Amino acid sequence: MPLLIRQPVWRRRTDRYRHPAQVITIGFAVAVAFGTALLSLPLASRSGHRTELMDALFTATSAVCVTGLVTVDTGSYWSGFGQAVILLLIQAGGLGIMTLATLFTVLLSRRLGLRARFLAQAETKSLDLTDVRGVVRRIVLFSLVSEAVVAVVLTVRFATAYDEPFTTALYDGVFHAISAFNNAGFSTRADSMIGYVTDPWINLTVAAAVILGGLGFPVVFELARTWRRPALWSVMTRITVALTVALLALGTIVFTLAEFSNPRTLGPLDGPGKLLAGFFAATMTRTAGFNSVDVGAMRPESLLASDVLMFIGGGSAGTAGGIKVTTFGLLAFVLWSEMRGETHVNVGRRRVPASNQRQALAIVLLSVGAVVAAAFLLLAITPYRLDVVLFEAVSAFATVGLSTGITGSLPPEADLLLVALMFTGRIGPLTLASALALRDRNRRFELPEERTIVG
Repeated sequence: MPLLIRQPVWRRRTDRYRHPAQVITIGFAVAVAFGTALLSLPLASRSGHRTELMDALFTATSAVCVTGLVTVDTGSYWSGFGQAVILLLIQAGGLGIMTLATLFTVLLSRRLGLRARFLAQAETKSLDLTDVRGVVRRIVLFSLVSEAVVAVVLTVRFATAYDEPFTTALYDGVFHAISAFNNAGFSTRADSMIGYVTDPWINLTVAAAVILGGLGFPVVFELARTWRRPALWSVMTRITVALTVALLALGTIVFTLAEFSNPRTLGPLDGPGKLLAGFFAATMTRTAGFNSVDVGAMRPESLLASDVLMFIGGGSAGTAGGIKVTTFGLLAFVLWSEMRGETHVNVGRRRVPASNQRQALAIVLLSVGAVVAAAFLLLAITPYRLDVVLFEAVSAFATVGLSTGITGSLPPEADLLLVALMFTGRIGPLTLASALALRDRNRRFELPEERTIVG
């Protein structure tokens, strides 16, 4: 008879938190708590007074979750220290808490255990467990170089075209570069990018940073290797690139036509200005949060189009939010295969496993449920109409940061609800659900099959 050895209590307790999803969730929660504490300090505000806990919590969550929704104006309310904290939280949230932790482990010890590799793989969506250290290095290097290039372009533009002192232009350039690449949407300008609505240098540079950061690191690395040979692209890269281009083009057309004659948005602009503003709006709804026109003045059809684009979001493993274009594209292929009566879902010359299909369906259903429940609660506790609160709920959940202007006037319970939405949207509904489970539960038997009527 084998000898049973009972594990110590401390070991049994720590084993409960070894699932990567659990550690990632805890990591983001710790970052939010740390940011809240720093932003609550008198040093963080320009007035020198302590910031209300709800405002500090909301801003910290928005920064860590790279959302961009704010209850107080970033440029006028927070001091230099407070803005530096926000930038630090944006950078940490964009790269991922586990990615930064892995990088520090590599730099300090030059060794990486198997458990740490699994954690980093879960956060970076790396498909090759043996090269996590290399993946993390490339992620950090790619991010810093991209932010530096964007910062240089913006700094030169601010200094030469708008007569800003070099130090001010440099600060604004770095701030907006980090915020744009990480799809955060924080701005030191009270009106975001409205003052630069017809400036292609600023608009296109910020849009390029948003698109690049939102594609996802695996897609960017793969494109860098095989951009001349599309036949070698993986399923994820095919879907991400195709849908990104399609949604950007469709969004530009929709926003330009819907707001073409609106005197409060695109109406006063000339033809090229309308097109530029329409493209910028289509890009920012991919979870960036900057705006070059007044979102609150948009027509209902534009708000609805924004809801759809925000909900879909950007690429997997990038700085964008939403359900991801890969999830949306995969379900589109599932629908197409079902309509054609095919037994398998094929993308190009690859067959998508059933587990991926179930995961995509679970993400979409959980996300729809979260947005609908949040919109219902916002309707109950605020005086605003449905299209406005739905826009706010989708923006928070998809970590976009766009708002019709109601965020600062919401009651505390509504702010707390948006905090929960931002946190859930950043780490992912499926990741959160698996993080709450102590262990995987595998059924050891199969039940008899019975078909039911669908539809």
